[in-house]
This record gives sequence, structure tokens and C-alpha cells, in this order.
Amino acid sequence: MSKPDELLVDIATMVESEQSNQMSLTVVVQGAVLTGRLAPEVVWRQRVAEVLEQSERLGPFSALFSSAGTHSRSPRGSGPPTHLHFHVARILQGSLGLPETGGMYRVAIKDVSAWTVGDFRYSDR
Repeated sequence: MSKPDELLVDIATMVESEQSNQMSLTVVVQGAVLTGRLAPEVVWRQRVAEVLEQSERLGPFSALFSSAGTHSRSPRGSGPPTHLHFHVARILQGSLGLPETGGMYRVAIKDVSAWTVGDFRYSDR
């Protein structure tokens, strides 16, 4: 998309302001289908940092994602969200979801060509 979908930006804004990770979403980005739950950026960054800290080779990168690593950047409140932050998300490939256990994905809202509310793994009844 050349201009981000305003409704999708509103959803991302609400996720960020409510600090909620209960919004299930499925998006299409450059032909790939990604399904999962949205998380606020700060929560997503912290979880990625925790995973990286556990790795001998990737541990040093954890600081880039932790709250300590974000102090050098401008404050997040300077405009609407530009990215969606998925956790326990999967890329759908046929009848498979990869990775099977779910992953952490960051997607630019401007790159989303289609989307729907809901996650192909969760039942929100």
C-alpha cells in the first residue's frame, strides 16, 4: 500500500494504548499470509530481548530490543504506529503454519495489502 490503511493504523494505535495482546489479526504482506496476535511494541521488544538473551551467539543483540536499548531513539508517542508487532504468529504455507510454535514478527503497516480480524490458530468465542 502506498498509504497505510487508516483502520489498520487505528487498530495498531489501540493495541499500543491499551497495552493489550488480545487482538488477533491475519495480514497479507508481499503475498505471504501472516496470522497471530498483536502486541504493543514495548511488550514485543521485551519478549524478543528475553529470547535473544538466552542465546550464546545472539545475546549481545538483546540490548537493541530491551527498554535500555530504546532510550537513544525518539519517543514512540511522536505519531501513529508504523508497524504491527505479532507474537506467537505463523506464516501460513498451505495447511502448515511456520514456525509451528509461533514466532515474533514486525510488519510495516504500509506493506500490508490485505487483512482480516482473526487468527487461524485461535478461537475467540
